[in-house]
Amino acid sequence: MLQIEQEAVRVVHRSLSKKMILKRSLLIFIGAVLMAVGLEFFLVPNQVIDGGIVGISIILSHLTSFKLGFYIFLLNLPFFYIGYKQIGKTFALSTLFGVTILSIATFIFHPLPVLTADPLLATVFGGIILGIGVGIVIRYGGSLDGTEILAILFNKKTPFSVGEIIMFFNLFILGSAGFVFGWDRAMYSLMAYFIAFKTIDVVIQGLDESKSAWIISDQYERIGETILARLGRGVTYLKGEGAYTGDDKKVIFCVITRLEEAKLKAIVDEIDPSAFFAVANIAEVRGGRFKKRDIH
Repeated sequence: MLQIEQEAVRVVHRSLSKKMILKRSLLIFIGAVLMAVGLEFFLVPNQVIDGGIVGISIILSHLTSFKLGFYIFLLNLPFFYIGYKQIGKTFALSTLFGVTILSIATFIFHPLPVLTADPLLATVFGGIILGIGVGIVIRYGGSLDGTEILAILFNKKTPFSVGEIIMFFNLFILGSAGFVFGWDRAMYSLMAYFIAFKTIDVVIQGLDESKSAWIISDQYERIGETILARLGRGVTYLKGEGAYTGDDKKVIFCVITRLEEAKLKAIVDEIDPSAFFAVANIAEVRGGRFKKRDIH
């Protein structure tokens, strides 16, 4: 057992390969730029807002003389630290990189001419482009908005799910647009949010905040110990039998958040690239020990 724990710790501290870091950084960069395109070329010029921190930033930018990118970066600053504590260093750095690129891109794109002055076209195409960008960033382990991290914190102290808390925040923010831009723009904003939400769903193949993971590998002990050390998630070993070979197998079962899915995939690839790995969406999680353990 001691040898397994030592190997797990070595995997925890094993740095990502340069190729993986470059791929992740490039895709987060592309996702952040796409979101900036959706904002500055479609939504913002037509006074249509997004939800979350970005929506608050759009309203504040409209009411003051400061640029949108300034508020996006400033309002997300507290969530870098929270993300680091709650989810991990890789997620926090990926989020910092993505938000920085988003902020810079909005500064660059702001003086450029808009592509359409039709609010309906702007809502549809802006929502799609924004959703693609956000979906790419989330799929590769980052985030462009601190609202989700805040919702995870509130979820621990309230009976509401992460999805319900995010929806409440966004309905409040989108409703505020009615007082600032007019109620027709608030309705366009709600439409843009719904379109972006569904587009993100397509890009990352599931928006449920909880996911079940099933892993079959001969290296199940190393993988299980590493999941506990790296993600702070408990695992369950189930007994299985191969229908074709008749061999006894150990099946790892664990429940994670969707923001942890990319890191879990990386753990499995590092230890056993040939392992069977399946992830499914979960509508609700109750009981057990799903809450994240402290990682020392």
